[in-house]
Amino acid sequence: MYVDTRQIDEIEAKLGKPQVQHLEFEIGELEVAFVRATQKHGRAHDITLFIFNDDHLALIRKPMFQRPIYRAPSGGLNPGESFEEGAKREALEETGLEVELEKYLLRVHVRFTSEGDHLDWTSHVFQARKVGGRLEAHDTAEIAETIYATIEDLQGPIRQALLESGRRLLAYRAALTDAVVDVLQTQGRVSSQVIGAPHGSEATP
Repeated sequence: MYVDTRQIDEIEAKLGKPQVQHLEFEIGELEVAFVRATQKHGRAHDITLFIFNDDHLALIRKPMFQRPIYRAPSGGLNPGESFEEGAKREALEETGLEVELEKYLLRVHVRFTSEGDHLDWTSHVFQARKVGGRLEAHDTAEIAETIYATIEDLQGPIRQALLESGRRLLAYRAALTDAVVDVLQTQGRVSSQVIGAPHGSEATP
């Protein structure tokens, strides 16, 4: 089991309790198969990292997507890793950055559904800051490009590209980002003038 209650208790004690959300998200049959292919040893989670360098965020682009389909870096824990160990490893692999975790922002329990089929997944979202390194992916097989962008970029043209891609897993990433921006606004980390998804939109959890 990749993530257990002991690991969650430890990271909450250090970084605070996150906002917890539950949602259901319809995806395609091929996307269900894709997620299942990542579930080696029963993995059913990702760690998503909002890595700040001053007022900019480190974003990644996967090789199968064209610009401007960028998103926050994410990955899974290896068996036996703590959240901090796994997050720092994933950050270095995907962005080339050494990071320090600052806050446990959000835990989203999502049920992905597709024509009567379903699978359950949890996204653990952390705020982090750059403490070293250079923005350049080490794992070039998984990451085609890394960029710095503002929250306004992320919630503007990048969000639009995610939603217009037709891929429901990317729409989920847009929804996850909307939820994170809401939390960051509540905490005063970003301006309340940043525009996310309108209420009632399908991409809003």
